[in-house]
Amino acid sequence: MVLFGQEHVDRYEATDGEEGHDWRGSTTLILTTKGRKTGKTHKTPLIYQEHHGDYLVVASKGGAPKPPAWYLNLEANPEVGVQVRGDRFKAKARRATPDEKPEMWKKMTATWPAYDDYQKRTEREIPVVVLQRR
Repeated sequence: MVLFGQEHVDRYEATDGEEGHDWRGSTTLILTTKGRKTGKTHKTPLIYQEHHGDYLVVASKGGAPKPPAWYLNLEANPEVGVQVRGDRFKAKARRATPDEKPEMWKKMTATWPAYDDYQKRTEREIPVVVLQRR
């Protein structure tokens, strides 16, 4: 789920996540991807959860029929940047496997229950993305 756009990103980065990390009872990170068409850098605030040392995000786009642009970007180039509070690092993004996804989905819906509603709105399978620190 995309949150507030560039203003959210700017505040988050300027305050090392002091403003913006905690959001509506959940937590957010900043994901940096390279545009698959333009090659430009794109930063997106996303709800996340930690999972066995990795970070999980959900490519829901509110249940829209097509996935969010950030997801298409990381499919084309899985080398991404991540900021969690003041911790900035490189990561490799991958889609959760069918065996992994049920546990990860449960963890993500525990923090943001609307993901289940988003899945009901669309025929596409909403992916859980695993961000593995490099």
